[in-house]
Amino acid sequence: MTERGVLLWIHGGGWRARYHEDGAALAPLGLRVVAAAYRFVTEAHWPAQLADVRAAARAARAAADGLPLLVGGDSAGGMLALHLALRGVDRPGDVAAGLAYWAPVDPLDPQWRRLRAHDDPWADLLGHPPAAGDPATVDAAVASHLGSGVPVLLVQGREDASVPAAQSVALAGQLLAAGHPVHTWITHGGHALDLARPDIQAVTAAFLDTVLPPA
Repeated sequence: MTERGVLLWIHGGGWRARYHEDGAALAPLGLRVVAAAYRFVTEAHWPAQLADVRAAARAARAAADGLPLLVGGDSAGGMLALHLALRGVDRPGDVAAGLAYWAPVDPLDPQWRRLRAHDDPWADLLGHPPAAGDPATVDAAVASHLGSGVPVLLVQGREDASVPAAQSVALAGQLLAAGHPVHTWITHGGHALDLARPDIQAVTAAFLDTVLPPA
């Protein structure tokens, strides 16, 4: 298939480790998938991870042969992909689109805090428990960085026991209100769904058709 864009794929793993999903299942949709790496919370706290994926995006863009650069990821990687898409590599709006699969986006979400009260990855990421008004907490919340107009795809399982699906629903509304084109797919299943699943492939393909030139 003709390559239509370069997808910088950012892996999940709770910002603590590398989950095995590598985004390769999206390559048949006309994407050249390039892997990004970032420091785990045992090595550095936020926003070091954003700096790392920005550096990976610059390298991917330099080798893109003029193709549009998209950013995507699963779970914790999806959160980083959203930050990169919304905030930009070097300036807001310099990424073609962001694709986020089952991504945690709100460190202060009450449902999340009940679910992960005794094991909160956000606390590890920030270096302290999230708190209202805390600058690092505000900066790490995806909804703090809306307005660039970059298109976004949000995909999540409605039975997700790791990241409440309501986070994606709430973010979709915030993105729309801020002027971002949004595709949202809340589907059956839990966390870490198969990217090759037909419904996920179909919704991703439909989104890509709105942001990339035809094959």
